[in-house]
Amino acid sequence: MSDVDALRLELKRLSARATQAKMDLHDLSEELPLNWDKIPEIARLAYEAFASLEHKRAELKELAGA
Repeated sequence: MSDVDALRLELKRLSARATQAKMDLHDLSEELPLNWDKIPEIARLAYEAFASLEHKRAELKELAGA
């Protein structure tokens, strides 16, 4: 498996993780004011998921352009 293929596979995994984090954040917002104390934790997880996804996208773009 090439480096590009490996990155694409990881991007799929990270995309699924980011989508789940987005849904968790959405679900939390619909339940407010219940579980309001979980906002920082859920938001941090969503932020980290999307940051990882963007980092890997940039890595793939750089690798594919090389």
